[in-house]
Amino acid sequence: MPKPQAPTFADYIPEVAKAVSPGTRRVYGTYWNRILEHWGDRHLDEPTTLEIQQLAETIRSQVVVRRNARGGRGAAEHLIAAIRCVYNRAVADRLITDADNPAKNATKPRRLASTRRGLPDNRLKEINHVAATTGDDPALDTLILRLHIETACRRGGALALTLRDLDPDQCLIRLHEKGETLRWQPVSPTLMTHLRDHAQQRGATKPTDQLLRYRNGTPITRRRYDHLWTRIGTHLPWVTTQGVSTHWLRHTTRTWVERNHSYTIARAYAGHTTTNSNTGTTTYTQAASPKSPPHSPPSPTNPTHSPPMPTTNVPVGTARCRARCRSRRTTSLNEGPSW
Repeated sequence: MPKPQAPTFADYIPEVAKAVSPGTRRVYGTYWNRILEHWGDRHLDEPTTLEIQQLAETIRSQVVVRRNARGGRGAAEHLIAAIRCVYNRAVADRLITDADNPAKNATKPRRLASTRRGLPDNRLKEINHVAATTGDDPALDTLILRLHIETACRRGGALALTLRDLDPDQCLIRLHEKGETLRWQPVSPTLMTHLRDHAQQRGATKPTDQLLRYRNGTPITRRRYDHLWTRIGTHLPWVTTQGVSTHWLRHTTRTWVERNHSYTIARAYAGHTTTNSNTGTTTYTQAASPKSPPHSPPSPTNPTHSPPMPTTNVPVGTARCRARCRSRRTTSLNEGPSW
């Protein structure tokens, strides 16, 4: 009996998309669309490993050059990962055999060493100053920077933050980050108060409402980050030249934690799982030159290293919050921002 022919990419990719997490779908969706453009009518058992490699190079040559571009390596890597995801599902569904999986032997481009590193204090202060004194919403931009500097969260974690992710009694925020991971991160009473005040003033009322919003109440997106760093780079050319982004703040804080506490604490603070290799944390903690002291998070004796908070009046936090978080206090909530 002849073996039934495998489905086409146009038939199978939409089914695979339904079976993966929203995060995976967001990352791979663009590359699945490119596969459909080139091979939509082809059957899964038709392409060869060589053709997959050729398609990856085609996608790599067509990438939009951005300020942090690295020759399209990321696009080629994601294309191969996206097509491997499709073929792995096909093998599991017995549409092809593992031996006939052409994506298995496709090689991803070698990853280059990261150019990100921890920022020295004077550079961080320059960034904070520009964010606080330029743009159409300095209150929002300084709050974003303060959130990332204190928690070293990823951009996706900040964008996913909702009202129900705030625990003001214990000064904790719940971060939803890549790989569908959840973790509670400590914050200062100052930051907690401003986060709650920001939500109240900008229309976040339901527990599931996104916290970070524009003045008109619209939730921010990744575009706000793009505009923020483009504006900062306009005033600080070195930011554009080096491709500084929000992730550099993560490197900065993680490096300080490792230098002042331990590698183990830095690993936990970064939210790196114990099942992964140590490469991720090492990338962060080796980023800053030991000759230049890494930035320190806010402390009672060193409050000026964080960006200024909005200059609007902020209600004093609850007595329980202030009592339980006294050891993590950065500035007096009664006095307001004093950067």
